[in-house]
Amino acid sequence: MLVEGGAKKVLFNSREFLFAFLPATLLLTYLGLRLGGRAAGILTLTGASFFFYGWWDYRALSVIIMSIAFNFSLANAIAQRSDARQRRGLLWTGVIGNLGLLGYFKYANFAVENLQALLGLSVGAMHIVLPLAISFYTFQQIAFLVDTYDGKVSRTPFRDYLISVVFFPHLIAGPLLHYRDIIAQFERKFSVGWATISVGLPIFIVGLAKKVAIADPIAQFVSPLYAKAVSGPLDFASAWAAALGYTAQLYFDFSGYSDMAIGIAVMFGIALPINFLSPYKATSIIEFWRRWHITLSNFLRDYIYFRLGGGRVGEVRRYLNLMIVMALGGLWHGAAWTFVFWGFLHGSYLVVNHLWRSHVSSRLGWVNDVLAPAYLALTFIVVVIGWVFFRAEDFTAASHVLVGMFSLRNIGLPVELQQVFGVPAWSGIAWGVGLSFSDFSAFWVFVLLAYLIISFAPNTAEIFGLDGANVPVVKSSGHRSSSFAVGATTALIWIACFGIFSAAPSEFLYFKF
Repeated sequence: MLVEGGAKKVLFNSREFLFAFLPATLLLTYLGLRLGGRAAGILTLTGASFFFYGWWDYRALSVIIMSIAFNFSLANAIAQRSDARQRRGLLWTGVIGNLGLLGYFKYANFAVENLQALLGLSVGAMHIVLPLAISFYTFQQIAFLVDTYDGKVSRTPFRDYLISVVFFPHLIAGPLLHYRDIIAQFERKFSVGWATISVGLPIFIVGLAKKVAIADPIAQFVSPLYAKAVSGPLDFASAWAAALGYTAQLYFDFSGYSDMAIGIAVMFGIALPINFLSPYKATSIIEFWRRWHITLSNFLRDYIYFRLGGGRVGEVRRYLNLMIVMALGGLWHGAAWTFVFWGFLHGSYLVVNHLWRSHVSSRLGWVNDVLAPAYLALTFIVVVIGWVFFRAEDFTAASHVLVGMFSLRNIGLPVELQQVFGVPAWSGIAWGVGLSFSDFSAFWVFVLLAYLIISFAPNTAEIFGLDGANVPVVKSSGHRSSSFAVGATTALIWIACFGIFSAAPSEFLYFKF
């Protein structure tokens, strides 16, 4: 059992990673490829990936190694068998074993706490610490077993399987990978050199700037607001600051991580799947889930929703399947009823969205184009409401945020605004309640910047021409555009470095999941 007290993580935004681990790993992998070929390069990168993972807590290495050995053995056994019953039995052994391991580390304390509350007992917590990335590498390996069972993957060398799981850019928080996609690249494209680094570095820098220059500053305001919501309702301005702030923080934090992971992988000649495509520009919840955490959405669709029958089993069963899948997706994010409710909420959104498309919008024709701005606004609002449950400590805290958001009886603003705009004291506003003037001003500047970028700037895939399957090539399209790219990258490096050196590196939000 893992206990409290592990070492600190090697974060992508830490000085240790940026100025020691990453350069050393690139250099050693380059030397391995030059001197020993692909096998030596993979061996070097595998060793570096285990070091990266073990830096958090070396005891967690035993869990991931056990998981890898278990799944690799079962996959080979499935591939060798021709008897359908035996193959199915091995597959279910693997699925149950993986879910059992994940359930013990991620949900045992949750189950004990709920049983204690239900039975009125007081046994105490089990003090189990969640091994880093167990949700991600467990789901990836379940997919590998299912793909082997379906004949999409045949027997594979252990060396290749190992690097497909532990490849450090994606290991901690995705994107989720399919073995056949990643290993095909290690066979044909795996390389380290100026060409790969010069393409991967700008992508990495964009992600780093998202994290340290936008997500982290917003988090400094959002976290105290949600902490305050535990004890009572927030005022109108503070509640919307908490909701909109976290909505932006989560996007720039997680999409920033994904950009950094993609950029690092490109430095090794590997293209990771795109995980975000401007999700807050979606005009429906269906579209939102095609743009947000795309690899997880695809996993839930391919390995749960389709296995339950998808939309081929009638309308009622289809909507029940959606509810089950989204509730499980919520539980995957964390052992708390707020996560389950968040998943249930999005399942309900999807059901309503499908009903609207089937029975209403399909008859509206060109009116749908006129209603597009309303669809966009409505989709964004319901997503924001969902994120309140996702972020809040419990339902009470979530209700305190929501009550503040939709109640105009408690509008609190900094008293300085009253003086600046000359608003009379009897205006019905509680002056001097909520955020201080300095915090209020700084917060809304950051949030305005964030939403201007979200609304009008191209996303990372559009900027760099990413398709999730191929490493982009440097294009010499003229001195002016080249100079602009260099200048923009340099500016982002300075912005990122200011955040890196001004404070201790902050953890990525999805490390919790």
